[in-house]
Amino acid sequence: MPELPEVETVRRGLAPVMEGAVFQTVTLNRPDLRFPFDPDFIGRVQGQRLLRLTRRAKFLQAELSSGERLFMHLGMSGRFIIEHASTAHFVHEHKADPKHHHVIFGMENGAVITFNDPRRFGFMELASKNASYRLDHIGPEPLSNQFNGPVLREALRGKKSKIKAALLDQRVVAGLGNIYVCEALFRTGVSPRCAAGRLKVAETDALARNIKDVLTEAIEAGGSSLRDFSNTDGKLGYFQHRFDVYGREGQPCPSCAAPIQRIVQSGRSSFFCKICQN
Repeated sequence: MPELPEVETVRRGLAPVMEGAVFQTVTLNRPDLRFPFDPDFIGRVQGQRLLRLTRRAKFLQAELSSGERLFMHLGMSGRFIIEHASTAHFVHEHKADPKHHHVIFGMENGAVITFNDPRRFGFMELASKNASYRLDHIGPEPLSNQFNGPVLREALRGKKSKIKAALLDQRVVAGLGNIYVCEALFRTGVSPRCAAGRLKVAETDALARNIKDVLTEAIEAGGSSLRDFSNTDGKLGYFQHRFDVYGREGQPCPSCAAPIQRIVQSGRSSFFCKICQN
């Protein structure tokens, strides 16, 4: 499933062609994705101007001129494709099957934004201006000034769960997923099996810094293309070529050359070096 860097990469691709433009047409090719669309989805979006496109955790947020917010989640295989109506050609070639084109936004500036999702685990939901939403209890954004060592330390205080599971808890920190947690823990020298509440001050400070660094580097690389992810111009991210541990079971650790280990925690694979991470 796309994590924070992949969603941020998509946001940066969509923002130039969507921000400030009016949704001239909205087409739904099916009544639902992971969840049903609002019965008046087209009426609530069509004719509205997209004022600002932001990201919160793994969600895209479109602020509409009506005061409502359109939340969009990529799920496991969702992707947005940008096309120009004037030429009827995509900006870049892509291999998305048209039978999975579920939502199409025609913008007043001539851009056509298509949401393609073969597995249909993505979704789009509208929230009124003052309505509560599923993001209300999500933790701080890891790339913001509100996230640092002391904040992470307080969030982990007293937790008996393993640090890997704690970092995947969106209430602790927003947007982290399996890939980047593995990479940040390796850089910090902390085992994914370590109890979250037992990390030392220096370790939580270093872990917070490494979370920021690995996410920033991944965004600069266009995210990691594993299975279905590619960004809005059809290009694949390439951060996966810079993984230190993720997906490298049995390969030599880049620091000590010991073989990378894989264990299963809560149904997810954790990759680590038993020598460098203890």
